[in-house]
Amino acid sequence: MGVEGTLEYISDLLSSVKKKKKKKKQIQTVALKIRMDCEGCARKVKKVLSGVKGAKSVDVDLKQQKATVTGYVEAKKVLAAAKSTKKKVELWPYVPYTLVANPYVAQAYDKKAPPNHVRKVPATATVTETTIDDRYTNLFSDDNPNACSIM
Repeated sequence: MGVEGTLEYISDLLSSVKKKKKKKKQIQTVALKIRMDCEGCARKVKKVLSGVKGAKSVDVDLKQQKATVTGYVEAKKVLAAAKSTKKKVELWPYVPYTLVANPYVAQAYDKKAPPNHVRKVPATATVTETTIDDRYTNLFSDDNPNACSIM
């Protein structure tokens, strides 16, 4: 077991490094907004989502119209499985309003959102000023000689 054993050991090490290692899937949580009208709809959705390969747990909230799948799953596969129920399905569009820079812009506000949540909007969405806003700011400006002088 001298030199030959050592060479064989080094050869095995190098060949094991060259082999591609499979990526381990991460546990992921996928939240969906699904239109559900009754307990029967909720049971149907839960049964279909439980059948997705890699799903560890499925939670269905009928009041919020939300289904949450946790496990070694991909969002595309979960979305496809949910669409097979022939219900209106989309990825969960809401985030807590504290995570959004401008939670009251027109794109973010949604009456159907759960309490303390707004729609997820891109960071490029900003508040746009109108000519009415400019008129009011000029009314109280120090540069305007006809400005209101209440103070």
